[in-house]
Amino acid sequence: MPKVKLPRKSTAIDMTPMVDVAFLLLTFFMLTTKFKPNDPVTVVTPSSISTKLLPESNIVMILIGKDGRVFFDLDNKFKKQQLMSDFNSQYHLGLTKDQINSYAIGGPVGVPFKMLPQLLNVPADQRNAFPQPGIPIDSANNELDQWIKYTLNVNNGNPDLQFVIKADDNTKYEVVKQVLKTLKANHLNKLHLVTNLKPIPPGTAAWREQQAAGGANASKKQP
Repeated sequence: MPKVKLPRKSTAIDMTPMVDVAFLLLTFFMLTTKFKPNDPVTVVTPSSISTKLLPESNIVMILIGKDGRVFFDLDNKFKKQQLMSDFNSQYHLGLTKDQINSYAIGGPVGVPFKMLPQLLNVPADQRNAFPQPGIPIDSANNELDQWIKYTLNVNNGNPDLQFVIKADDNTKYEVVKQVLKTLKANHLNKLHLVTNLKPIPPGTAAWREQQAAGGANASKKQP
């Protein structure tokens, strides 16, 4: 008997559902993503040959402008809410829930405690236009010390918490020294410094070490 030939069916796949899902996801991320606020002051960091990357989370940033103004920020918005709530109770700032939430989604803050209500009345995306004199760091009124202490408290001694200093290359050394002294007083001796990467100068010890490592790696690749 002759064989019966079955009709061939098309192997084309309808991509319409997948395209719909892709556009739905794209729309979701576009509507829900919030970009990191800009820093309130432009900082041109010094250059170094270090290639070590900053941690991706659990960061406390201390920003120092070239004019010596000091700003403070955390990367965890829930810890920021708790921190500002504690300040509100301790210093009787009279902040509302909306103001506390506004701080949590905003960028670095650089004002004395008494100016926080004024600053937090400004929407987070317009806050850089508000004149911020910097957090006091002098020995008579070192409010930076309180920011650090309360931050350590709300993080419950988290061993992964990392303090980062981002200072302008033209910042006076006395300002950086006072910030470091305040951190040391809180037993924070392991810090990260934000720098720009530059080539290793030829002839230095680091350059010779790099050359030796490169030669060793090249010899390992040979059969």
